[in-house]
Amino acid sequence: MTDVPSLIDAALEAPVVPSFTKLGYIARRRLFRWTQLDGYALPGRVVALTGATSGIGRAAAMQLARDGATLVVVGRDATRNEQLVDDLHTSTGNADVSGVTADLGDRRAVREAAAQILDRHDRLDVLIHNAGALTKQRHVVDGVEATVASQVVGPFLLTSLLLDRLAASAPARVITMSSGGMYTAPLTVDHLQMDAEHYKGTQQYALAKRAQVTLNQLWAERHPDRSIVFHALHPGWADTPGVAASLPGFRRVMGPLLRDADQGADTLVWLVADDREPLATSGGFWLDRRLRPIHRLRSTARSDTPERRAELWDWTVAASGAAVPA
Repeated sequence: MTDVPSLIDAALEAPVVPSFTKLGYIARRRLFRWTQLDGYALPGRVVALTGATSGIGRAAAMQLARDGATLVVVGRDATRNEQLVDDLHTSTGNADVSGVTADLGDRRAVREAAAQILDRHDRLDVLIHNAGALTKQRHVVDGVEATVASQVVGPFLLTSLLLDRLAASAPARVITMSSGGMYTAPLTVDHLQMDAEHYKGTQQYALAKRAQVTLNQLWAERHPDRSIVFHALHPGWADTPGVAASLPGFRRVMGPLLRDADQGADTLVWLVADDREPLATSGGFWLDRRLRPIHRLRSTARSDTPERRAELWDWTVAASGAAVPA
């Protein structure tokens, strides 16, 4: 029998624009009769979420708190973190929300954040890497380009530091918020960090997001027993403060077709809350609650070799100082 919803989904996905905008979200929600996020109950599930003070991260934090999760929000600005925790307490009535201050680009701060999480919680069910920013100017942090430091090196280190606690809380999940922009970027190590002469914020961001998705798969390969499952996703094109600041021209052109933050956060929260599909697979790349390919272009697919994957893993281990096998 023909699976009509899947055929429509594929038709939406092929040309990109209807898939990534709110049109794709609305169509798929109806086609597949999604479980409402308010229908999940998460008391006792401990979730650490980075990048929660605005945009998609804030929307996810609100929903997770409403669903009763014990939530740890990790952000680099202590004042904004404290305000978010207060807002979550007031808006949701969930008292099990706390904050940890850390810049994911600072390896020492990442280690301190991990220590605080481990000290406060005897279990950790979900680690969400959502922090990320697209910057127009090149910066270097601890000898690493800032976008790569905060979105590749820092999250990798944080995962490694919390890995044992996640495994002890099995089945656990590590979820990485990537971007559809990664479809334009090849997998590279030699050119992962753009130099000052050639730096373009959007391209650097895409390169880092490509690396995130590949590392997600590599983590999954190293945990085939699925005591911890690893998922990456992209939210579609959402109207967030980050997009407004970094891509104002794109925002003007797309206008009302952009998703709102709650729509952008939907699959992220679903990957945290649902105990069926998200626990049945590992290493996948998701959009709108369905697995998607990680390549759309032949050029990026050709770049994705076993040798380059191994090189990326080894480089990230060395750059982060993580205590995991190379």
